[in-house]
Amino acid sequence: MARTQIPVIGLTGYLGAGKTTLLNHLLRTPGARIGVVVNDFGVINVDAGLITGQVDAAESIAGGCVCCLDDSGGLDQALATLAAPRLRLDAIIIEASGVAEPLALARLIRFSQAKNVRPGGLIEVVDAANYFDTVDTHDQPPARFEAASLVVLNKIDLLEGSEQDHEAQLARIAARIALRNGQLPLIRARRGAIDPDLVFDVALAEDPEDQLPLGALLRAEHGSHTHQHAAAVTVDAPEPISASALVDLLERPPSGVYRLKGIVPVATARGAKWWAVNLTGRQIHVASHRASDRASNQPGLVAIGVGIDEQAVRAVLETAVQPSGAADAAGMRRLQRHARLSA
Repeated sequence: MARTQIPVIGLTGYLGAGKTTLLNHLLRTPGARIGVVVNDFGVINVDAGLITGQVDAAESIAGGCVCCLDDSGGLDQALATLAAPRLRLDAIIIEASGVAEPLALARLIRFSQAKNVRPGGLIEVVDAANYFDTVDTHDQPPARFEAASLVVLNKIDLLEGSEQDHEAQLARIAARIALRNGQLPLIRARRGAIDPDLVFDVALAEDPEDQLPLGALLRAEHGSHTHQHAAAVTVDAPEPISASALVDLLERPPSGVYRLKGIVPVATARGAKWWAVNLTGRQIHVASHRASDRASNQPGLVAIGVGIDEQAVRAVLETAVQPSGAADAAGMRRLQRHARLSA
């Protein structure tokens, strides 16, 4: 399915949580074209020198925390540069400073004036082995989890004690995070290795033949970091569907589904109106789909998540895309409201 706007993903976490390691893992995705914004707290962008992989374009914001800029001008300029159509990027990742405030970064991305971009979620990376010594040191868990769409419990291979001790520590962390955001999905990782499908659409299974083999060489050098694989469930939607059914699905996705995307026709009094939909975590983005793009797209929905009940998810999606010949004014108003919020 074609991408009409480039997702901008925020990558946050305390110093030493493993953000750059996770970023490097994503950059080694075969065939993916990733733009990177590195925000290091200081006059020298130290983290920019640690980035490896096939970075198609990179921008740096130096001299301070991105959330402390007087306005979003610096970030908007970087995003505008990376979102240029000639670069044909699959995603833009902002690696924030360890002192960046996730809530502020999420607002800057949400209200960016750069064209051709949309919010793609905010990933909070946590050092699971040192969580209670670094992130969560007060009576109440930190507010930063309210802005996150996904939490990566990183460095689980460094947890001390027995396997039972490991599970107890991870359960304690999950319980604390749930106090701030009970619907926030958590995944476990070693050395920042997460499934790229949770973050962006992987372009290819292998590097293109005409591409320099930098990514392949780096993957061979660093070895394969096993990660918990995401599952994807796809359903077709060739006929117009109910607007209310679509909005209900976006507002209450199936359990475990982190991303939901697709292009679907929706029934109206004047015939079908086409919509491109993207859900990341609980962040909904919908936009009218151009007629010129339809020929190259198979209408339908794709749900992605880790540990999902694929049969149950498919049943929910199939119910949502049942053909509906009747116009649904109330549902269309709800859908258009989400479109206005997405603009």
